Amino acid sequence: MPVRLHITAEGQTEERFVKDVLAPYLGEQGVWADARCVLTSKNKRAGAEYRGGFRRHSAYLTVKADICAWMKEDRHPDVRFTTMFDLYALPTDFPGHAAAAAEQKPYEKVRLLEESLCQDIRGELDDTRFIPYIQLHEFEALLFADPQRLDWEFLEHAAPIQRLVAMVAAEGGNPELIDDGDTTAPSKRIAAEIPEYAGSKATSGPLVAGKIGMNVLRNKCRHFREWLDMLIALGAASRVQGGNGSGVHG
Repeated sequence: MPVRLHITAEGQTEERFVKDVLAPYLGEQGVWADARCVLTSKNKRAGAEYRGGFRRHSAYLTVKADICAWMKEDRHPDVRFTTMFDLYALPTDFPGHAAAAAEQKPYEKVRLLEESLCQDIRGELDDTRFIPYIQLHEFEALLFADPQRLDWEFLEHAAPIQRLVAMVAAEGGNPELIDDGDTTAPSKRIAAEIPEYAGSKATSGPLVAGKIGMNVLRNKCRHFREWLDMLIALGAASRVQGGNGSGVHG
């Protein structure tokens, strides 16, 4: 039986990417994925919830409560939970934020944050079904895996797109190493070259990622690939254990 995977996405762009691109891919691997945007606030009087996008400061406790609530709602042992959060502009009260800020190596920085998040969520619930993931440095790094594909959405932008291609080459071809500066993060660079992207990122970003394709994203984005490998392994383990009459546990 396929594993079910609940993904807490930072915003609408990540949520749409999961639903349109990642979920079909994982479905072929025996993992049924769904997603919802992270809870940012509630209006108890109106009975309304607001989802999507972190506040820069003091947002983590709301995020944590939302993840834990979902895990309590679905306690089935064959369900897994994960996140798709951007390293860029991560809330300052996020677990491990101070230690990560002192770390210069991007992959070590994100490892520290993921380990801290994992310990905090699993420790709160004594539940090992949580798998943390933080995107280096944000969703748009995936688009830098092949920025030429932006021409599917943004016609007559040949020169700006070529400048984006050159930016990846300057990082040795690794889009995950494009930094997280306020004006130089991946999304900021795209918007600087293609201003229309800023107003359409929730639809254009996932569409372009789909045109790039999961195989290219895997090959060009190491940390993203490591996450995918963990998720795919869930499906493989389920098939093996399902043959023995049991599901995924632990």
